[in-house]
Amino acid sequence: MGSSLVNKQVVIGKTPIGEGHPCYIVFEAGPTHQGLQSAMRLCECAHQAGANAIKFQILDPDRLVADRKIPFEYKILTQKNPEKTQTKTEPLYDLLKRRALKKADWIKLKKHCDRIGIAFFATVAFPDEVDFLEAIQCHSIKIASADVNHFPLIRQAAKTGMCVQLDTGNSTLGEIEQAVDLLENSGNKKIIIHQCPSGYPARLDGINLRIISTLKAMFPYPVAFSDHTPSWEMDVAAVALGVNLVEKTITEDRLTPSIEHLFSVEPSEAKEFVEKIRSVEKALGNTRRKMYPEELTKRDRIRRSAHLEKGGKKGEKLKSLSVVFRRPGFGMTPNQFDQWQESTLRENLPAGHILRPQDIE
Repeated sequence: MGSSLVNKQVVIGKTPIGEGHPCYIVFEAGPTHQGLQSAMRLCECAHQAGANAIKFQILDPDRLVADRKIPFEYKILTQKNPEKTQTKTEPLYDLLKRRALKKADWIKLKKHCDRIGIAFFATVAFPDEVDFLEAIQCHSIKIASADVNHFPLIRQAAKTGMCVQLDTGNSTLGEIEQAVDLLENSGNKKIIIHQCPSGYPARLDGINLRIISTLKAMFPYPVAFSDHTPSWEMDVAAVALGVNLVEKTITEDRLTPSIEHLFSVEPSEAKEFVEKIRSVEKALGNTRRKMYPEELTKRDRIRRSAHLEKGGKKGEKLKSLSVVFRRPGFGMTPNQFDQWQESTLRENLPAGHILRPQDIE
């Protein structure tokens, strides 16, 4: 795969994602909701903020975790200050159990998203969960970073024909290539590749935003950034580097003593987060320098025109005239005067006259 490839687009619902389209914004509520009602509220918050989608995690801890006592370490906030943290350790099973919902709840949640008008994404852990997401018409399936080498799961996701998103934290480029090849060979080219730094929160030296350019050069698919850092500076930087999708965790309260709340956006901040992304997109513009009419007028006010210091006679060449270049630049510009030295005046002109192209022949 080479850098000459143009990043393809994928379409979710009626919204295209890829080069030349607005950054697709996803709020992640999988690890932060506190049950069905909380999940519904977060969906409404994401929609009201202007996000395109909300993402959850379809997990069955009883099947996923063999050792229910295996510990997991992460940080929580003690105050609403990203530096006021403490480390917490608890069994991974307990952590995942809190985010597990019954199938009936997932169905209700998906219908709620449809009703309010926001796309529903979900991460899966088992092939039968892929079938479930297909049955409820989920908009996009995500494969967690830990499952980038879970070929049976990836193959099952590919066969749905839905957009498949690949998280790539702690993955080598070779492993990402293998996963993408498997999706393509399974007949699915609706792929989005995420740069997803590991850690809760991610370390600054592990975010590696420059890999975004590498992924865009290697693969002909949209590239995304999943943010695991407090605030949203990294999302802004990722958008500036050209990502086609950003995913940011959302919570009802950052002080909730559980994983991922620390670096999440609260409801009162969600709209501003979306607005910041849109502002950066607008400011990025495009690769061509485009001048608007009001900019041209403003520019001419501070540029210069050729003014006659002494009067000029009909037939006299420009190169013999005595001129001074003054603002504004609504007349003959200095470069025009320089280029038209052999041209002659059409008529007699007084001292102080602003030379214009129509004054010469």
